[in-house]
Amino acid sequence: MAAAAAACRLLRLAPRRLRPLTGLSRLPTPLAASSGWRRYCAAAQAAAPPPTASAATGETVGEFRRRIRVSEVKGGEDEGAAWVGKELTVRGWVRTCRAQRTVTFVEVNDGSCLSNMQCVLTPETEGYDQIDSIATGASVLVEGVVASSQGGKQKVELKVSKIILIGESDPTSFPIQKKRVSREFLRTVAHLRPRTNTFGAVARVRNALAYATHKFFQDSGFVWVSSPIITASDCEGAGEQFYVTTLLSNSAEGGCLVNSIPSKDGRVDWSQDFFGKPAFLTVSGQLNGETYASALSDIYTFGPTFRAENSNTTRHLAEFWMIEPELAFADLNDDMACASAYLQYVVKYILENCKEDMDFFNTWVEKGIIDRLNSVVEKSFVQMSYSDAVKLLIGSNKKFEFPVKWGLDLQSEHERYITEVAFGGRPVIIRDYPKDIKAFYMRQNDDGKTVAAMDLLVPRVGELIGGSQREERLDYLEARLDEANLNKDSYWWYLDLRRYGSVPHAGFGLGFERLVQFATGIDNIRDAIPFPRVPGSAEF
Repeated sequence: MAAAAAACRLLRLAPRRLRPLTGLSRLPTPLAASSGWRRYCAAAQAAAPPPTASAATGETVGEFRRRIRVSEVKGGEDEGAAWVGKELTVRGWVRTCRAQRTVTFVEVNDGSCLSNMQCVLTPETEGYDQIDSIATGASVLVEGVVASSQGGKQKVELKVSKIILIGESDPTSFPIQKKRVSREFLRTVAHLRPRTNTFGAVARVRNALAYATHKFFQDSGFVWVSSPIITASDCEGAGEQFYVTTLLSNSAEGGCLVNSIPSKDGRVDWSQDFFGKPAFLTVSGQLNGETYASALSDIYTFGPTFRAENSNTTRHLAEFWMIEPELAFADLNDDMACASAYLQYVVKYILENCKEDMDFFNTWVEKGIIDRLNSVVEKSFVQMSYSDAVKLLIGSNKKFEFPVKWGLDLQSEHERYITEVAFGGRPVIIRDYPKDIKAFYMRQNDDGKTVAAMDLLVPRVGELIGGSQREERLDYLEARLDEANLNKDSYWWYLDLRRYGSVPHAGFGLGFERLVQFATGIDNIRDAIPFPRVPGSAEF
């Protein structure tokens, strides 16, 4: 019930297509001036009935009212023309303020869309005496009437009758001005970068992709499962995990002393730790997801994962989000079909519901991104075996930085050549990889050399989705754990799934930030997440 309720809440929070509201002649009247700053945040409270002699006194909680956003005014096909003559209240942050002899133009953005609301003030405007304190970055509340704009950049503007300065901003120190700055600099002020056009658009598209993810799986009959963040197992078997421990006490001045860490036979004594054994931040929710797929049939997880890989590249994060569905009674073909349908669904969703932001990316970030994404939606995906992909790469006579040889993993340059050049921009799925380069849980094929694994490749990114049919046979899985030198006792519960009602099942994992990169054209993954965590940096 909790999972279903959470999913329903997510559906109710869907990003709406930009369109003007109909049937509204005016907004709710603001509260009286005596109510102070709270008038910006809440509707008037309904009057409470007089208390009886035995009843406790108190006030009724006010009704929650959805605010009108700039996106709803300017986002329709008429760009706000239907709102002309109607009253409007805008709350937001000042982008620019231009004072002329008889009029002042203040551009206000409320975060709902890329477009600002141009607010026109005159000396007769109530609150005009604060105009010298209204600078870029300041927060304001403006009230007025929507009018046709005399300028050519927008169809409508707001003739302001009243302006209130809510929060000042020092123009000499505010780090985000009208002049463009580098994304490298903006990472140093990640708490303010959402106020820029680029990162505001990234945030909205990321939100739309998350909503579309839940909608796709919910509409397809999947159940959302919350997988644990703390785990005692290593899903990938790579050992690149963050330890979770309480053995390092900060109570001592200057931090924990090394000789205060419990040890036994020269090693850390994990039996004295919080969990009584080594514990880690999870690298994947897949193994836990398989347990629920073994009872609920089709499930998906969507949450944060962690990798302690000391890699400072544009493709790696220490903390990232993963989408991981698991399908019971399914094989690799079902897995590939699900991955393809999911990707086409979410890409189509943002193209239809984030048009202004996507136009921005198409103009300023990656020219042609809309055509590239449309190709993903419209073209059928193709599949080929790993062996055939190696032959294709060797036969291309192209000089790659990394060698191409059967038994070696494909690198990003190989993957991009296949999808961008060999198949002309079409998404490609590579399947049946050598078992020695894949994880222990992947089902071994009949040839004994390969496993039923697949990677979905897309232009500009390379691998976007990785999945497999899981090994449902107990003896094969135990043998693979031995080959990987993994302790079977740590996976006793995972092995139990093969002892009690095992079924063929499959799933895949998708790094959400890579999906955001793919959908926006942003070239550095650190710009696809609000607060990037990378080696040497855990600010904010």
